[in-house]
Amino acid sequence: MISGIHKTLKNCRKRKPLEDIIHILWFACAISSIIGIFFILVFLLYDAVPAFLDIGLIPFLTGDRWDPGSAIPKYGLVPLIVGTLLVTLGAMVFAVPFGLACAIFIAELASPKMRNILKPAVELLAGIPSVVYGFFGLIILVKALQDFLDVPSGESVLAGSILLGIMALPTIISVSEDAISSVPKYLKEGSLALGATHWQTISRVIIPAALSGITAAVILGIGRAVGETMAVIMVTGNAAIIPEPLWNILSPVRTLTGTLGIEMGEVAVGSLHYHALFGVAVVLLFITLLINLTALSVMKRLNSSQMGGSKKKGILSRVKMPDQLTGIRQYIPAGLGLLLILFLILAGLWQGACLIALVCSITWAVNRYLARQNVQRIWFAIITLMMTIVTLILIFILYDIFSNGLPYVTPDFLTGTPKNLGRAGGIFPAIVGTFLLVTGSIVIALPLGIGAAIYLVEYTSENFLTRIIRTATDLLNGTPSIVFGLFGFTFLVLYLGFGISLIAGMITLTLMVLPTVIRTTEEALRSVPDSLREGSYALGATRWQTIKRVVLPPSVPGIITGAILSIGRAAGETAPIMFTAVVFMQRRLPDSLLDPVMALPYHLFILATNVPGARNNQYATAVVLLVLVIMIYGVAIMIRHHYDKKVRW
Repeated sequence: MISGIHKTLKNCRKRKPLEDIIHILWFACAISSIIGIFFILVFLLYDAVPAFLDIGLIPFLTGDRWDPGSAIPKYGLVPLIVGTLLVTLGAMVFAVPFGLACAIFIAELASPKMRNILKPAVELLAGIPSVVYGFFGLIILVKALQDFLDVPSGESVLAGSILLGIMALPTIISVSEDAISSVPKYLKEGSLALGATHWQTISRVIIPAALSGITAAVILGIGRAVGETMAVIMVTGNAAIIPEPLWNILSPVRTLTGTLGIEMGEVAVGSLHYHALFGVAVVLLFITLLINLTALSVMKRLNSSQMGGSKKKGILSRVKMPDQLTGIRQYIPAGLGLLLILFLILAGLWQGACLIALVCSITWAVNRYLARQNVQRIWFAIITLMMTIVTLILIFILYDIFSNGLPYVTPDFLTGTPKNLGRAGGIFPAIVGTFLLVTGSIVIALPLGIGAAIYLVEYTSENFLTRIIRTATDLLNGTPSIVFGLFGFTFLVLYLGFGISLIAGMITLTLMVLPTVIRTTEEALRSVPDSLREGSYALGATRWQTIKRVVLPPSVPGIITGAILSIGRAAGETAPIMFTAVVFMQRRLPDSLLDPVMALPYHLFILATNVPGARNNQYATAVVLLVLVIMIYGVAIMIRHHYDKKVRW
């Protein structure tokens, strides 16, 4: 017996150094997010400071003209900021009401079977690459606006607003639906028990209780719109002007992200123009960081208000409005409606203003004079109609791309090389390049992300350091993709000397997908009951043995889901690789990690914007890219659905 004890102690002493090494390894993985966001800030600021010093920070931020190519170059951000704000505001005018209506429908009105169909459909809408949205907007939306409004060009604030609104919908729907579903059931049951209708319960109890989550959804939607690059380049006209008048939604504009995407590839490295573009990136980064920090703050308030004890009072206090706001609340929808009508009148869109006025009048009359049950039927019909419109938008986008592109997706197209500037030939090098970029980024991101999640969940409790790591992860997740591309260009391509290469693209995409891997792995690890860990420790297992043999096996489905979602995002991104890894035409496959590659998103972008007469190959390339991303997201959805049906621990 004594010899057995000595043997056990000897094994413990052997395992102790291994445990310490593993602990240090996971800690290093966990701080990768902090290192990433720190390096992005440092290198962007390093290249932006010369512009701030030469131009002056205040003139740079307040200048009303951006014209680097003039005899006397002008570097004023006001036209770019105004363009960004206009398309973002227009996107929210469209996305917020439709997103909230869809969230209400999915959470409160849809049957379980329909909910299982609609939620994946919304996720599919989120998974469509931005370059595919931009291609659809350029080919269909812009021409439709040009014909319908009888204007010289459909590339405008309005086109950008509609397209960004569609792209922001999945974020607003998903987060709002989660917030609505998380409202305690006793609030809904209590309202119904007091005689309220379902609609009165939704509008006066559930929505006020979920207001923090809905607000966070809108803020995240704004961040999604502000950080978009490829789609706005393709549909907004890219004129660095302030619309005259300001509310002219048919005027072309240029956004902050669009400026970076258009001009960075042609600028001389080290010139004032080069440093000014990095100044634009710094301003964009701080705007998005501010938006994401605000969203995180709101979400933390929401999460804290959903806890037990006295914090339940937070939900109840939002359900019942303060006395001084009770009278004001009823005028808020009317005020917003009047502002929208005034905006449309000033923009010269009399038909739209009349339509909105008619809708507002009917809404007021319905709420004022009809019986409660009739009011409920009308509102439910409106919500169902809006859900139907969003679903039809998704179906129309998919139908247009597949009906026009599928006939040209032939074996020769899939296995051939591009010819005649992409008008003929195939896209095999682009398929291989996309595969290599995605595979390399996931190979790097998975161990880093899983290790970081293991450290946050298994090796430390909630403290100041873990809060910093999670905040850095969230900020990294909210960083615009074009900023990742600029960081990769200045750090990997120039500073480290990788050049435009496969390895530079892999590392850039790794930084972009790392937060997704960390978050999904964290959720998977937290779903394992603590009782299993305690039982393992009671049997004498070390922490790492417990993690490896008890915690990780049941967490594999969640980890795989996170990996697949990361693959889908990496496969559909254009901005992070356009300055770091890709070229448009390359007939041979890369021989090493230092060679450039072709990629499907970038190939589609160049075909759509720079190669006339390539319509068939444009659609065919969009089909291949869309099928690839749909398959990836479909696998993730099926894995989640499969394990959701199983009995939870």
